[in-house]
This record gives sequence, structure tokens and C-alpha cells, in this order.
Amino acid sequence: MTHWMLDQQFTYRDQAVRYGTFGDGPPVVLIHGTPFSSWVWHRIAPHLARDRKVHVYDLLGYGQSERREGQDVSLGVQNGLLAALFDHWKLDTPANVPDVVAHDFGGATALRAHLIDGCDYASLTLIDPVAVAPWGSPFVRHVHEHAAAFEGLPAYIHEAVVDAYIRGSIARTIADDELAPYVTPWLGEVGQPAFYRQIAQMDQRYTDEVEARYAQIRCRTQILWGEDDQWIPIERGWQLASVIPDARFQPVPNAGHLVQEDAPEAIVAAVLRWIG
Repeated sequence: MTHWMLDQQFTYRDQAVRYGTFGDGPPVVLIHGTPFSSWVWHRIAPHLARDRKVHVYDLLGYGQSERREGQDVSLGVQNGLLAALFDHWKLDTPANVPDVVAHDFGGATALRAHLIDGCDYASLTLIDPVAVAPWGSPFVRHVHEHAAAFEGLPAYIHEAVVDAYIRGSIARTIADDELAPYVTPWLGEVGQPAFYRQIAQMDQRYTDEVEARYAQIRCRTQILWGEDDQWIPIERGWQLASVIPDARFQPVPNAGHLVQEDAPEAIVAAVLRWIG
């Protein structure tokens, strides 16, 4: 895809959430993580949309969705948004249960919506999810403790910080023009405070609320994990797979945390095989 415009809007708690759909067929929902947006799926969605109706959206406070001062963008709100979108997309009926593919914070969101809000999935694919404590990269932990100081960074320093941070999620060397769609939403008068807002609101209690319930997951589950993930070690993936009934675990060679950029073909193959 040469562009990525989420051309539809849903209002959740008086906030605008941008979403888009591609293709036709049984539904698939793709959920991104942090500090990303639905752009992470730009190489994945076209392949799935050949036989499926693919739903993508930007989490509250991310990408093209509304970002504003005082906004709750924590994991504590994102699962409620997902449940509301399921209702809006009519995915809460037995005849229209979707397959779900979720990355990073999107994984935590999918797990919380499933275990807390009762969202049902035909299958679940988790990609390097935030799911098992402890989590958070060293950079995230440092910013979390000093968020106010980082909010006041000069714009050019902030851009360099975001650039370096996101590059750390990708194992390969990525060109500036390829990285730009990941960095740009976090720049400017709206983007810079939004970047530090989402970090300041990261709280492990939201995964602690469901971690003991992973044995209650009600759908077929596979877990993909970049072998070179520098943000969340692959050992967390093996640990997660051990507590989800009959979970399938697949390490992805030569891939970092953002497997979508390092090995999109591995995701496409695994998802198509899994959703059958």
C-alpha cells in the first residue's frame, strides 16, 4: 500500500477513533502496540484482505485517532474501546466472530478484552505481546519516572529520541523514509506531549489483572516472537505459551520487537495457516 488513510471514524467517550476496513470475507481484527499505530500492518493487511475483511484502527491517543491533553490512553481504557468497536462492527455475534492478530500493547488489549469484557475470538495470534510481568524497556522505565522533564525537550532533541527509540525495535537497518510514518505522529505540538503521555500512563497493574487468568483463554492461540527482540526477551514468550492452553509458540529468526518490519512474510504465513 502506498498510503494508509483510516477513512472512518468511531466516537468513544467523546473521543474520535479512526479506523479502516479492507477486503471482504470472514473478519480479521489487527491491533497495534506502542509507540506505533495501525501503520505496522501496511505490509500485512493487503495479503489478509484477499480473502478476509480486515479491520484496523488506531488506539486512543495514537496515530490518526484523537490525541489531547488530559486524555486517558492507558491499557485500562483500550480494552473497553476494543469491545465497543466489536459492537460497532457487529463482531459480537456467533456468526461473525473474528480472528484477532495483536502486537505489543495490542496483545494486552486483546487479552483484557477477551478476559474482562467477554469478547470472543475465532483465534488469537499474539506478536511479542506485553503480557507477562515485568515489562517495559529501560528507556520506558526511565521516561516513566521523569515524564515531566522529557515533555519539555526541544523539538529537535525529541525527534532524535523518538527516532532512536523506534529503531531499537527493528533488527534490520531501516531507511529514514521507511521509519518516518512511525516517527511523524509523535512530532509537533500535539504529537510530542502525546508520546510522553502514553509512556507516563503505562502501568503493569493492567496486565497483572489478567495474567493469572490466561489459562481461561477460550480460543486457539499462537504466539510469534522475534528472536532478537531487545524490548521484551523471548523468554517471556515461552513463559506466556506455557500458561495458555495448547498455545503454539513460534520464534521468528532475524526479527526484533517490530516483527512487522523485520519479517512481515513470517506473520502473513503464520496467520494464514492459523486462521485456515
